[in-house]
Amino acid sequence: MSTTTLPPGGLRPRTTDLAAQVPARRRRGRWRGRTGSAIRHTAMILGCLVMIYPVLWLLGSSFKPTSLIFRELSIFPSEWDWTNYSVGWNSLTYQFGRYMLNSLAIVGGALLGNLVTCAMAGYAFARLRFRGRNIWFTIMLITIMLPIHVIIVPQYVMFQRLDLVNTFWPLIVPKLLATDAFFIFLMVQFFRGIPRELEEAARLDGCGHARIFLRVMLPLAVPALATTAIFTFIWTWNDFFSQLIFLTSDDVKTAPLALKMFTDSTSGSNWGPQFAMSIVTIIPLFLIFLFGQKYLVKGIATTGIK
Repeated sequence: MSTTTLPPGGLRPRTTDLAAQVPARRRRGRWRGRTGSAIRHTAMILGCLVMIYPVLWLLGSSFKPTSLIFRELSIFPSEWDWTNYSVGWNSLTYQFGRYMLNSLAIVGGALLGNLVTCAMAGYAFARLRFRGRNIWFTIMLITIMLPIHVIIVPQYVMFQRLDLVNTFWPLIVPKLLATDAFFIFLMVQFFRGIPRELEEAARLDGCGHARIFLRVMLPLAVPALATTAIFTFIWTWNDFFSQLIFLTSDDVKTAPLALKMFTDSTSGSNWGPQFAMSIVTIIPLFLIFLFGQKYLVKGIATTGIK
């Protein structure tokens, strides 16, 4: 008969129990991880539904008769009115497409101005050495804190004396002068992240500042330029206050101002066509964000704005 020798103290090691506890701990850890992930995803889905509900309500209301829009809480119309889009498109002084084209013209000028001038100013602050550079950069950053209401009156007086009020120029010319400090700062942060070895190699090849900027910096700054373009498009397209100040005639009004024309405080508002044209106005913003989202995220991630 064989005997088993026990260790001192007469207790057998419980290695089998410890080995059995490891998988159990792993299972509990996986269960807790999955539960936490499910809770987070559920919270995010609920948050998305809360944020997207106004858009869904607007879309559903654009197909309802005006008399039922504020009576029904449901997103889905109980009675469909397909004429809201045709009525909204043709019920103003001009067809709504005219106001959309006006908005596109202003957005195009603002895009061109911000992409060119903000990139040039950003390159100057990031790469060039000149007297008072830090002071001017600080002043530029301070202008970010200035609300538009502070500068709109001097701008209006200036453009009125130049006889440019009621034209697109008051909304485009400031963009051609690098007045958007946020985009200048965005470009400065991006250009500072580009290795100086590339600039030095270009100098050895005989390139000056202009060729370095055009052939080296701009091709590498595509993410920052795309971010500038997307934000400029969204902010200019949605702008209401500046356009309300400078544009007074119906032939130069933009889409946001045209939507305001559907509202009448005395005789009532035509909500159905107004909501229908609101959906039409949102479509360009949706497409820009849909196709430019990856450039937007990449641009912000590579410019140091965390």
